[in-house]
This record gives sequence, C-alpha cells and structure tokens, in this order.
Amino acid sequence: MSSPRAEEGFDQAQLSEAASKLTETSKAGPLRIAVLLNSYRSALLPAIRGSYQRTIGAVAPDAQLAFYEPANRPGEFPNPDYFDLIVLGGSNVDPRKRHAWILEVHEFVRRLVRDYPHKKLLGICWGHQTISNIFGGKVSDAPIPEMGVASVDLTSEGRKFFHEAAALGFFKLQQHHRREVVSRPHGFTALAHSNQCFLAVSNTILTLQGHPEKDAETARLRLHDSIRWFGFDALSDEKAFASLEALINTPHDGEMVWRRIFQWIREPLAEMGTAQQNAVLALAEKASKM
Repeated sequence: MSSPRAEEGFDQAQLSEAASKLTETSKAGPLRIAVLLNSYRSALLPAIRGSYQRTIGAVAPDAQLAFYEPANRPGEFPNPDYFDLIVLGGSNVDPRKRHAWILEVHEFVRRLVRDYPHKKLLGICWGHQTISNIFGGKVSDAPIPEMGVASVDLTSEGRKFFHEAAALGFFKLQQHHRREVVSRPHGFTALAHSNQCFLAVSNTILTLQGHPEKDAETARLRLHDSIRWFGFDALSDEKAFASLEALINTPHDGEMVWRRIFQWIREPLAEMGTAQQNAVLALAEKASKM
C-alpha cells in the first residue's frame, strides 16, 4: 500500500495511526463489499469493475467484492446479510429520471435503511446524488461539468471524520460529473463544502461526489466526454485537451479515503440518529408519492 504524500501534510504519526486502525479492521476478517454499478449498457463496465478491484485491493487486499448491475439486470440486488458494505456507485443516467430500475434502486435503499439499520451504505457520484434525492435533497445540472482531480474542501465535521486530512483541510479525488447536489438531504451532516460529502446522523450512510475508486487509467477512458461537456477535443483545442489530461493524471488521495471508509465500516451506528433517519425517510418517501 502506498503512503499519502508527505509533502501534502500527512505526517508519520497520522500514517501510523491509520495503519494501526486498518490492521485492527483486518483482524475482523476480510471485508465483504457489494458494489452496484448503475451504468446503463456501458462498454466501460469491465474497466469500472477493474478500477474498484485495483483501488480497494491497494488498501484491503483481502477484501471480497461482488458486483451487481441493476440498470442492466432489473431486480438484481445484493443480500445485505452477506456484506459489510453496500456501495451505490456511478451511472451514465440522470438520477432525477423515473426509470423503473432507478425506482427499484430507491426501494432497495429504503429497505436497506429500514430493515438493516446497522448496515453501512456508501454512495459515490450518482450514488451520492441518488441517496440525496431519496432523503429529500435536490440535484440540479452543474453550471460547469467537472472532470479530473479536484480538491474536496472539508468542513469542521469533515476534518474530524477524515483525520488524515485534518491538518490540510482538504483531500483530492477524481471527479466526473455534470450534475450536483444543491440542497443537502435531511438527516445528514456536511463533511465537505459545496455538498461534496455527507454523513448520515445514524453513522451508517456516507456519500461522496468524488470517486475514490477511479484511478487515472479508468478516468482517461472518459476523456471523450470533453466534446459533449466542454465543446473541444484533442484536435479542436490541443492546449485545453492537454490541460484536461493533466488534471486526470494529477495524484489524488483515493487510498486515504478508502482507508477511512474501511475504518468507518467497523464503527457503531448512532442509535438516536437511526430513529431520526427513519423518520426522515418516511417523510421523504411520502413526499415523493404526492
């Protein structure tokens, strides 16, 4: 496992503490992780699976991953009994759509929260936006799409949660999105500014707009989106395209974020927060049917 970059402020004490906690986590047995890949008929799904395997394997080499594709195989969802973590990953579909499979994902999340109150759920990109929608948040088109590595600026609560990044006050992740959360979901605390990261009051749901699972190898496969998103490619604007490539190849802190996620999996839920979360979920579900 490679270490965070010392020049970015991660000192040896922080690294030793993180390594110790990760060792304690591994003693509980290999992590079992279910990943929901929500891209519809995408040729990149094998590459996305590979990116999860590489980035998670770099931090937790014994982790056992299982992949599901509810967009392409309706009704395909994991049995929560078998997993320590459920990941609701990215997609190539607008999360505001009411496609049947998206509504099935919503219902799966609601059942998970209601029937498995101790289970940890992680939302990434589309998953972050979808969970926000389910809990009464709002998603809108971003004024400017975001692609490549960018800083995630932490709130005071975020500094407490992501302790390895506390001194810096930020970490860096690959970004790839043209929609964003503009209204925070009910029952969640903002761990980062600009609605980039949320933690449920129950301590069982964590969401990130950025991609800890995406390495540069996988991010480069979506460079062609520059035409639709920004109106240029390598031929029409060589300088702008080179700048975009540089952003994608910039070092990031995905490993640090995965380390913290794996520590969080073993943390207890907040009982009072769970009751509040269920009340919020019931209200949000009622509002969605009106």
